[in-house]
Amino acid sequence: MTDDEQEIRTLVKRWAAAVHAGDLAAVIDRHADDIVMFDVPPPYEGVHGIDAYREVWPGFFAWQAQGALFEIESLGVTAGAEVAFAHALLRCGTSQELAERPEMRMRLTLGLRKEAGRWVVAHEHHSFPDLSDPEADQQVWASISGCPR
Repeated sequence: MTDDEQEIRTLVKRWAAAVHAGDLAAVIDRHADDIVMFDVPPPYEGVHGIDAYREVWPGFFAWQAQGALFEIESLGVTAGAEVAFAHALLRCGTSQELAERPEMRMRLTLGLRKEAGRWVVAHEHHSFPDLSDPEADQQVWASISGCPR
């Protein structure tokens, strides 16, 4: 593992711990001023800029404070000289939600770049699989790919 990959792994783990703790200052640390985030809830066009990014967290922290888990399960990092990406699976949910769907994971993808010699998050994307109609999802996937999932 390179030094850059290790630095990014540490950055992501600190960010996840800050999210779980509800520490806004630590959550926005090491994020670019022009960050773009695509999140599970609206707005559908995403969140653009550090001020807008900062504004979305209080509602999540209120939900998190009810005892929800936000924990990295797996983390992969690929780093070049100036840009990198990380992808992770996280256990994110209340005890009840995780008991009902123990396999459920939040998916996280980060795009990073070096600014003044430091890695910063320039793009953040969170998602959950849509399980509203698993049978329909299987049919759509089969029609797109020509083979069952």
